[in-house]
Amino acid sequence: MSATDTTATEYETVIGLEIHVQLATNTKMFCGCALSFGEPPNTRTCPVCLGLPGALPVANAEAIHYGLMMGMALGSTLAPRSIFHRKNYFYPDSPKGYQISQYDEPLCLGGQLGDVRIHRVHLEEDAAKLVHVGASGRLHASDASIVDFNRCGTPLAEIVTEPDLRDASTAAEWLRMLRATLRTLGVSDVNMEEGSLRCDANISIRPVGSTELGTKTELKNMNSFRYIERGIRAEVARQTAIVRAGGQVEQETLHFDPRTEAITSLRSKEEAHDYRYFPEPDLSPVAITPDMLERAQAALPELPLARAERFERDLGLSADSAHLLAFRTELGDFFEAALGENGSQAAEPQPLANWVANELVARLGTDADPAASNVAPGALARLVAMVGAKQVTQGGARQVLDKLVAGGGDPDAIVAAEGLGAVGGSDELAPIVEAALAANPDVADRLRGGEMKPIGVIVGHVMRETKGRADGGEITRLVREQLGL
Repeated sequence: MSATDTTATEYETVIGLEIHVQLATNTKMFCGCALSFGEPPNTRTCPVCLGLPGALPVANAEAIHYGLMMGMALGSTLAPRSIFHRKNYFYPDSPKGYQISQYDEPLCLGGQLGDVRIHRVHLEEDAAKLVHVGASGRLHASDASIVDFNRCGTPLAEIVTEPDLRDASTAAEWLRMLRATLRTLGVSDVNMEEGSLRCDANISIRPVGSTELGTKTELKNMNSFRYIERGIRAEVARQTAIVRAGGQVEQETLHFDPRTEAITSLRSKEEAHDYRYFPEPDLSPVAITPDMLERAQAALPELPLARAERFERDLGLSADSAHLLAFRTELGDFFEAALGENGSQAAEPQPLANWVANELVARLGTDADPAASNVAPGALARLVAMVGAKQVTQGGARQVLDKLVAGGGDPDAIVAAEGLGAVGGSDELAPIVEAALAANPDVADRLRGGEMKPIGVIVGHVMRETKGRADGGEITRLVREQLGL
């Protein structure tokens, strides 16, 4: 039994996530500064986001609207009244000496996405960006730190889950589900590379069968699904080693270095009282009106879970195909566009879904958007329909798809130009099968004796003669017919 297997039978992992979502508003959370990514440092600031004396914040109405949309999409209870608090701490990235956030009266409470319960969704402002600079003036790990305040005040929604996740891969998969939901809502571009979606993971272990939560640690600011999986696994291994050695896990905030897979301590984990929360005196409570609720409800699109259910119910897709296409929104959009361009010889939904999710993705790359490729949705639909009508074999169709990916075009024209059309009908194929059996009499005798494994020899012979343009199922049918099986 491997160490991983031993851990799985000895200890249970408990994971809760805290996800920070940068909202796609035009301006910051409490001032009129435009949001910034990539502009020169400290060019998108004002007295409010810099925390200068006498500057008064005003809550961004569009951020509240996006928060309501998120709460509705997650099935949360929307607070008729919520308030902002001051979360007090001193750090160079917070010029005011506190962060404006929501504490005990958040905008949204409860909810669920998939099998994971939502604890709360609240609004807050982001901190500034620390840039570490060496003596040479180049980026370095430790010599000095300078502050870019452009990001300071960017509107964030923090989504906190209940501790319902039990392993690293499930946590990453659920986060993909959440990202697809947020992207569909249009409340954020959820670009992890640019920091629009950041995830902290609260991790603990406990003996299998126990219901008591263990001491948790927090892995901060992981910005890719791969790092999240690797970070959680590394922390579970670290905690397991501590407990097995008779030690106790300490509650602290940690950093995972994806290059070395080392976990280092940032600080002891704070509790709420450490931040000395108190209501923000410069902001009025947020009172949700019927008009605000109606506007948020009207803005909700079809969400990925509902889309997956529709794919299964109305199109007969398998649960796996429906889920993949619904939560990879770019694939689902391409699939529906292709389905909508089906002509009189229409491709069946499930084979079309398979070609989009498997063959096309394999050629374009896992994260590619097929809409940006050379393959037109209608061209793929036509190709899949040709396979269904046995006008081209699976192998021939893969060659056609290679051509489409390389330079686009029309599947019918490519099939004709490359001579990839399937060998038509049993009348054309029967003599070739007969010749294959005659050329391999020993194989024919074994087949007559009921041993079907050698049929691959006959199929291979026919495929060579037809340059791969024959249908394997039709070859097998003709072999059985000619041998009287």
